[in-house]
Amino acid sequence: MRFLFPALLCIMSFTSALFLFQDWNQTWHTNIPGLTWCFKSSIIAWIPCAYLWICFPFYYWYLRHRNKGYIRMSHIFKAKMVLGFILVILCFSNVFFMVWEKSQGIPRTPAFFISPAVVGITTVLALFLTQAERMMGIQSSGVLLIYWLLSFVAALVMFSSKIQHALERGFLEDHFHHVTTYLYAGLVLGELVLFCLVDHPPFFSKADNNPNQCPEASSSFLSKITYWWFSGLLWKGSQQALGVDDLWPVRKQDSSEEIVTWAEREWKKCHSTTQQKMESATFKKGQKTETGTAEAEETEALLQSKHSQSRPLLRMFWGMFGTYFLLSTVCLVICDVFLFSTPKVLSLFLKFIEDEAAPSWLGYFYAFSMFLLGCLQTLFEQRYMYMCLVLGLRLRTAVTGLVYRKILVMSNASRKAATTGEIVNLVSVDVQKIMDLIIYFNGTWLAPIRIIICFVFLWQLLGPSALTAIAVFLFLLPLNFVITKKRSQFQETQMKHKDERAKLTNEILSNIKVIKLYGWEKTFMEKVLGIRKQELQALKRSQILFSASLVSFHSSTFLITFVMFAVYTLVDNTHVLDAEKAFVSLTLINILNTAHSFLPFSINAAVQAKVSLNRLAAFLNLEELNSESSSRNTSGCVQASITIRNGTFCWSKETSPCLRSIDLSVAQGSLLAVVGQVGAGKSSLLAAVLGELEATDGCVTMQDTVAYVPQQAWVLNASVEDNILFGKEMDETWFNRVTEACALHPDLETFPAGQKSEIGEKGINLSGGQKQRVNLARAVYQKASIYLLDDPLSAVDAHVGQHIFEHVLGPSGLLKDKQTRVLVTHTINILPQVDNIVFLVDGMISETGSYQELLQRNGAFADFLRSHVTAEEKPPAGCAAMGDTKGIITTGNCPSQEKPLSGDSVKSAVGRETIPVSPDCTRAAGSGGGLTKAERTRPGRVGAGALGAYVRAAGRALWAPTLLSFACQQALAFSRGYWLSRWADEPVHNGTQQHPELRLAVFGALGAVQALGRFACTAAVLLGGVLASHQLFLQLLSNVMRSPMLFFEQTPIGHLLNRFSRDMDAVDSVIPDKLKSMLGFLFNLLEIYLVIVVATPWAAMAIVPLTVLYAAFQHFYVSTSCQLRCMEAASRSPIYSHISETFQGSSVIRAHKDQQRFISKSNFLVDENQRICFPGAVADRWLATNLEFLGNGIVLFAALFAVVGRTQLSPGIAGFSLSYALQITGVLNWMVRSWTEIEHNTVSVERVREYLRTPKEAPWTLNGKLQGQVWPTEGRIEFRNYSLCYRPGLELALRCVSVTINGHEKIGITGRTGAGKSSLVVGLLRLVEAAEGAILIDGQDIAQLGIHDLRTKITVIPQDPVIFSGSLRMNLDPLNQYTDADIWTALELTQLKTFVADLPEQLEYKCTDQGENLSTGQKQLVCLARALLQKAKILILDEATAAVDLETDVQIQSMLRTQFRDSTVLTIAHRVNTVLDCDRILVLENGRIAEFDTPEHLTAQKGLFYRLMEESGLV
Repeated sequence: MRFLFPALLCIMSFTSALFLFQDWNQTWHTNIPGLTWCFKSSIIAWIPCAYLWICFPFYYWYLRHRNKGYIRMSHIFKAKMVLGFILVILCFSNVFFMVWEKSQGIPRTPAFFISPAVVGITTVLALFLTQAERMMGIQSSGVLLIYWLLSFVAALVMFSSKIQHALERGFLEDHFHHVTTYLYAGLVLGELVLFCLVDHPPFFSKADNNPNQCPEASSSFLSKITYWWFSGLLWKGSQQALGVDDLWPVRKQDSSEEIVTWAEREWKKCHSTTQQKMESATFKKGQKTETGTAEAEETEALLQSKHSQSRPLLRMFWGMFGTYFLLSTVCLVICDVFLFSTPKVLSLFLKFIEDEAAPSWLGYFYAFSMFLLGCLQTLFEQRYMYMCLVLGLRLRTAVTGLVYRKILVMSNASRKAATTGEIVNLVSVDVQKIMDLIIYFNGTWLAPIRIIICFVFLWQLLGPSALTAIAVFLFLLPLNFVITKKRSQFQETQMKHKDERAKLTNEILSNIKVIKLYGWEKTFMEKVLGIRKQELQALKRSQILFSASLVSFHSSTFLITFVMFAVYTLVDNTHVLDAEKAFVSLTLINILNTAHSFLPFSINAAVQAKVSLNRLAAFLNLEELNSESSSRNTSGCVQASITIRNGTFCWSKETSPCLRSIDLSVAQGSLLAVVGQVGAGKSSLLAAVLGELEATDGCVTMQDTVAYVPQQAWVLNASVEDNILFGKEMDETWFNRVTEACALHPDLETFPAGQKSEIGEKGINLSGGQKQRVNLARAVYQKASIYLLDDPLSAVDAHVGQHIFEHVLGPSGLLKDKQTRVLVTHTINILPQVDNIVFLVDGMISETGSYQELLQRNGAFADFLRSHVTAEEKPPAGCAAMGDTKGIITTGNCPSQEKPLSGDSVKSAVGRETIPVSPDCTRAAGSGGGLTKAERTRPGRVGAGALGAYVRAAGRALWAPTLLSFACQQALAFSRGYWLSRWADEPVHNGTQQHPELRLAVFGALGAVQALGRFACTAAVLLGGVLASHQLFLQLLSNVMRSPMLFFEQTPIGHLLNRFSRDMDAVDSVIPDKLKSMLGFLFNLLEIYLVIVVATPWAAMAIVPLTVLYAAFQHFYVSTSCQLRCMEAASRSPIYSHISETFQGSSVIRAHKDQQRFISKSNFLVDENQRICFPGAVADRWLATNLEFLGNGIVLFAALFAVVGRTQLSPGIAGFSLSYALQITGVLNWMVRSWTEIEHNTVSVERVREYLRTPKEAPWTLNGKLQGQVWPTEGRIEFRNYSLCYRPGLELALRCVSVTINGHEKIGITGRTGAGKSSLVVGLLRLVEAAEGAILIDGQDIAQLGIHDLRTKITVIPQDPVIFSGSLRMNLDPLNQYTDADIWTALELTQLKTFVADLPEQLEYKCTDQGENLSTGQKQLVCLARALLQKAKILILDEATAAVDLETDVQIQSMLRTQFRDSTVLTIAHRVNTVLDCDRILVLENGRIAEFDTPEHLTAQKGLFYRLMEESGLV
């Protein structure tokens, strides 16, 4: 295909030159057209030959470089060769016969000898190429098919000439030439038919031999250019729901393996070239500076380097895809040649209609010419679009691959410069903008050329009047500029409010538990709806301006026509506006308007792509890790496993060193503990060993393999098993040993599918301790030589930590044999069991040695131990004194006195940590281990219900007037065109037409009223969309906020945010826009049908079957396209998730040297996405090609029936009919696309309304309850046989709990993890309703109250403080109930008054997202102040002071005792020592009350509470 274009252009110019030798009077001005014998036997015969010889060198070179294997000699090939040899014999027999005739004295011109000889030699060339194609595995040849098609046309001309000659003079006059001509035509037809068929697939092909491979490769040339090879998938998609397995694997030339490898090679080459030039420029600049050159030159060089950072990227893209892009551009240029040929043929056709003496065959010739030109334009335009889309997909694959590989080598400084969101934007938004540029780029230079050609043609028709179009453009330009600028301002305002809404929605959903605990749903709903109201106000104004801009665009065609015709007819009375001038001008103005509108899109696409290219280049140029920072020695000859010599390290070149003068040697098989204060450099030391830091001095050497456990646990969205194996083969025995040692067995038993259970994104369904244990198990399973462990015990309970140390890390653990362990830890009680300790102070090694050695030195380490113990509770008696430095160390730090944990103890500690999952997820997990589920998608087409819901949301009363306004404005458009046709048909008297002013005035009035009608119907649809958006958003927000906590546990936040962002964006903007477009195109189509039927009623016979075909094409396309789009959207998310996971865990991936596996997974995910994108792109081309063929068919029949009835048809009506028919291809195409977009986006309406049917909480308030009552008065809480179950099918979390808590009592609630401590609070606040029994507060059954009536009377201070973005005052008093004096009092009591008073805005100080501009301790104190303001009768504390220092903790505990002395206080204890001062302690076990008494009595009983104190080292 690619070598046909230059050949076709050459042939066209060659043919046009030779046609000058033809006597056209013999052809055009006769009832039977004819050509001269010389022309037929030379020029006509030589055209196919010239074509093949021009193509031959290019095509043969292509064949030599595209070997696909060879094809065995099939029957098709043999038939081609046999017919070809017969043709050669026939041609040369003609030559020999001529020679014989010449010898007999019969005069023959040289053409008799030359033509058959040339044809025979060319046929030999064709046979040679046929054989070459077979040897190279070409199954269907476009080059030879076109050659045989041209040869058949030439043979047909000769055949018709011989038939005509035989009819006139008899067959026997020249029987030899008659017979050979008939045989030649038959044989060429046979070759043409054979070349339309597909040969067998090749042997030994390097291509993928997958039986499900893309059928394009094995389809015929005609099928390829019309995309009919895609019809099978469309048929399947219309009959059933498509799955990924129904699609073809990505083609090898489009695969990540091919594309990304090529891109890496090109990028390195282009990047290194640029670096060399920059170094050269820097050297020259340095020389100039030394000689005193001005600094301006340096500044200029710096600016140039900044602007040229995208040049290497552009060079890379050009090197990879430049040739392919140029070929697509040639397609577009040829398409434009056919585009501008159509108005010329239309002009000739209208002249034919006007000329009653013209022969009829001429009309048929023009009709078929318009049809052929339209079809060729379609083929080349769609080939251009196809090539651009394939090129875009390849470019996206290349960019995604480069970005992903960059993530794996980014330095720490680079990671600060790029967030996960920015990287995802690079491979989604920025890549899409570059893909758009591929399609739009040619518009930047081709659109101006189109405009110039239009003006040239208009000048030929109307003379200087054509230039008035420029004046119209200049008039519309400032108007459109003002509208666009004003609309962009409204859009910016809308986007600002949308961002605010999205930010607030994200905060609400992230902190929904706290909002529900405090009963703040209404308040936050009002905040969201307030922002939404402003957003919709801006959207409404934007939509009104959008309607005005659309009217301006659509009316520009009318305005240009009106002004040109006015100037043309009024300037000179002799200027007659006939059908040719009127309707050919109209056709040209439509082309002009399209080009004019395409230009700003192209420029905008180029500007946006430039920005994206700079962003992408800046990312790819970010600093990478220095591979020489840490070297690995695998020879085994090094005695020490890890050696650092005089090491100085920093996180980036711009920062000061974080580690200085590090000399460290870790012996093989030893256990080294790294301790120090926060910020001393412990994690940095591990990063330096791994090569993650920049080494400014010294060197790091490691022996053999490494396993790394980061401080912040990193888990994959995969099964537990996959997370632990981490690419290794399964060893069942070792796996069980590892999970047992890491205390994971109890967890695996409770998971729905055991080790096959899926871990949610970012480990959302695991507790912090479970995530850390999975991380540790992953490292242990690797059987590495060196283990780098960054505080893995911090996230687990003390007794679980002890179990892990004994069974994994310690002297008797799994890693005791030859494995070197470097353990960063804050757990002091394990230090006596390690081999060596490194104590860090301010990035330097202060001391190193064994535990006893460091204690004996009484240095910095001993001071650290003393300070650490001072922060603990008062040590109970029983710990042995160790002199002055050891006498203050608690028993908790004396491992010899630690009671070892039993298996049951560990099981109870970790067995129920997991967050409950939804029933659907549980069922899925039970069968296959899946936990997180993809968002629900509906296969096939969207039902009428969703669209009906949208219409009802907008208001049913709106739609009848809207449809009526569409019909009226289209009727006005019809009237305007019909009036113009009558004007063009007005007879000419004395060289002038009558009443041109009246004709022009009516024409202008109809156009103006139509513009107003268009504005009205467009604005009605768009503003109706705003009303629908408001209603649907209100439903969505209300339904989500009314949902219980269980709903939020089951539904990932990402799904909900998708509803509030992407789905609502579709409802806000996309659906109204596409609905407006679809209605406009529908009424436009009806108008075109009406025009054609009015002009030529018999055309209705053709329109009806073509419309049926149109409906069939639409059905096939829409069904499949909607499914492909849903699948494509679903396949995109895993790519972004994988990028996010890799970015967060890149240090672990590098440590395990597992980059290639992750790259392979990235390649697979991208290829799976491309596997769906490619059919989606081809589906669009299939639709466009077939619909445009249908449109061209309608043009053909309109023209044919105009020829048939031209005696009753005026030129004006014919022009009216045909000029409208020529628009039908675009109307058909865009109408289907608009409807497809509506169907695709109406899914968003379904998704937004999906939560109408989900369970809701009890009513927030109940009328008649607590009216005017002060409740509670005492805070007495009574549980009566209370049981709680999170969901049907799960075991009870609380079982038959019966207990009474007196008013004003201080109760501690304790128990092992999963005992039911939090479940008590869940039940008390009705986050989950009771399974049985009741809870009474001051005698009132809480189940009889409204949810908010209950929750606003109970104050909860959670363990994790929650701060919303907004003012400090809003965070303290969201309901705006208290005075400033009250707030300052609360701040003073929580030790925050001084801090807040020193802030610039004090109470109006803006807290950032999640309160990041406050410390954790300050955030916890704000939550305490919030509770103090409420002064509720019941207070629930959940480790509320865990994040503050000891002194502040003491003060706060004193304040709580004072301020809440009249309140009932329930304290959930994760650490037993925090509840020892309570009045009574409630001990839970397995959801039941195990013990309930004073601390003294419980200690004396030596029951469960005593054992918990033992395990915590308190007895």
